[in-house]
Amino acid sequence: MSTIQAKFKNGVFQPVGSVDLPDDCDVEFEPRLVNPQPDAAALDAIYEVLGRRYESGVTDTAERHNEHQP
Repeated sequence: MSTIQAKFKNGVFQPVGSVDLPDDCDVEFEPRLVNPQPDAAALDAIYEVLGRRYESGVTDTAERHNEHQP
């Protein structure tokens, strides 16, 4: 069975295109967002952490890669 895309509107999933299923059949699915919008607060937190590394003054983080290896 191929993937079926649908819109969720007014509490109902409406297929975007034709669906090759018999009428009145039972189906089971796990909906997932096709183009989810990023959470601005989560992205701000990620960029804040990345910014700390950028401003740390360490220019070559791979330089000490093997330092703690057995």
